[in-house]
Amino acid sequence: MKAIRVHTPGGPEVMRLEDVPEPTPGAGQAVVKIEAAGLNYIDVYFRTGANKVPLPFTPGVEGAGTVTAVGSGVTDVKVGDRVGYTGIIGSYAQLNVCPANRLVKLPDGLSFRDGAAAMLQGMTAHYLVGSTYPLKQGEACLVHAAAGGMGLLLCQMAKMRGATVIGTVSTEEKAALARAAGADHVILYTTQDFVPEVKRITGGRGVDVVYDGVGATTFSGSLDCLRPRGMMALFGAASGPVPPLDLQALNVKGSLFVTRPSLNHHIAAREELLQRAGDVLGWIREGKLKLRVEITFPLAQAADAHRALEGRKTTGKVLLLP
Repeated sequence: MKAIRVHTPGGPEVMRLEDVPEPTPGAGQAVVKIEAAGLNYIDVYFRTGANKVPLPFTPGVEGAGTVTAVGSGVTDVKVGDRVGYTGIIGSYAQLNVCPANRLVKLPDGLSFRDGAAAMLQGMTAHYLVGSTYPLKQGEACLVHAAAGGMGLLLCQMAKMRGATVIGTVSTEEKAALARAAGADHVILYTTQDFVPEVKRITGGRGVDVVYDGVGATTFSGSLDCLRPRGMMALFGAASGPVPPLDLQALNVKGSLFVTRPSLNHHIAAREELLQRAGDVLGWIREGKLKLRVEITFPLAQAADAHRALEGRKTTGKVLLLP
């Protein structure tokens, strides 16, 4: 089969399309024929070596496709099932072997592309607005990169919970996308300082929570956007890692809370995985949650897909199609 392989950490050019043996399932495993693989910033972290993984490896932690074989003891899925998953490396390939209990059956009528686009970012948005800081009617949140795949989902889910949503974007085109996803106020960070804008919008109070997947360039300012006892939820570092933080600053800025959650800890139990995935995939099928799959790349162009993602040239979700 064909797969993207990384033999040494580096830039997008280190990803190469190669022929590799087809996988066979062991006990508790299933082989999935990948119809679509989701592109996520964590793939960049693995490729560059920021997140360590044994070399060589096949990138990609999110995919959707059809089960083609199962190992002994598998009861959660069967051959022919349409499934999606996240948190299992190896999606940039035609086939991937997965723990069967991490696979989620896709609802009838939901496409593979929607399944691959929704698993990681959809469930991340789900736990951020529902568990990390459970937004309530009338509260206010700040969403950075509001026109990205994560940002658009966060805006929609925050509005579903009755919150006022403030989003930051880089262009007027992206501002329009954020507003369409439910953002009540949009700040162009390329021409406006988002901190005074947030304070102006909130009448000087600040927001209840900041959802920040950008990291280095936004973190410090985000703390200044919070109300006293507000929460900073850092879930990514697209602009680089956040520098060390003097915890006394949290006192001075208003007894703030800071957390760095991850999806894996919020879907570790299969029951929680199925509950979160069921909500997200059900909302998509019912039309309550809109996905924006802006662009797709063939597997052989994985390097170009990474360049587009890292260059902030994309909005919504990017998929690879093996």
